[in-house]
Amino acid sequence: MASACVKESRPPALDSTSEPPPLFDGTTRLYISYVCPFAQRVWIARNYKGLQDKIKLVPIDLGNRPAWYKEKVYPENKVPSLEHNNKVVGESLDLLKYLDENFEGPALLPNDPGKGQFAEELLSYSGKFNGIVFASFKGDPVKEVGSAFDYLENALHKYDDGPFFLGQFSLVDIAYAPFIERFQLVLQDVWKYDITAGRPKLASWIEELNKIDGYKQTKYDPEVLLKLMRSLYVGQQ
Repeated sequence: MASACVKESRPPALDSTSEPPPLFDGTTRLYISYVCPFAQRVWIARNYKGLQDKIKLVPIDLGNRPAWYKEKVYPENKVPSLEHNNKVVGESLDLLKYLDENFEGPALLPNDPGKGQFAEELLSYSGKFNGIVFASFKGDPVKEVGSAFDYLENALHKYDDGPFFLGQFSLVDIAYAPFIERFQLVLQDVWKYDITAGRPKLASWIEELNKIDGYKQTKYDPEVLLKLMRSLYVGQQ
């Protein structure tokens, strides 16, 4: 399985006191936040395709974001965004496809039309999946999230040529990975809900996902991530 093993140090996040980079100077820049799951999607894709030397990582402190980011880079003022060829594009799922279409490296989608169609179904469901789980934090997740995780378990049964959603690792796995990473932590810690119980395919998927360097390089300290999730969504410190 192809995956880049390039190691890189994480640059410090830019905040309101930071000067902007020299915009539109020919450098391709990926603006992210280290804790944002949407940004992590594109970060994973960049790493997996081995583009560390082609796409410069520019982390933004979302809690104290620089004014120039909205004014000069991305008017939507959110991450991720990609500065490339004198324009800035955003939206994480769109950027996964953009990276795959515009840069070299391992393909993030197979050529199989059937798998391509299934990929679109799963990408479309990802927003609903995230919405169900996030909404459950205000209620009773043990009762409310089962169908969403069962959907993923069933999807993982469709192809038997590998442990991932399309058999082989693809942008579908990348789309779900950052959210599963967070949901597994907080559901287990706060509600003692094991998302892999009775879901062997999902358990295998998580195990295999954690062997991929391009993903591992983006993972956040689980203790810090859990504290953040509890504070943001559960009202606990």
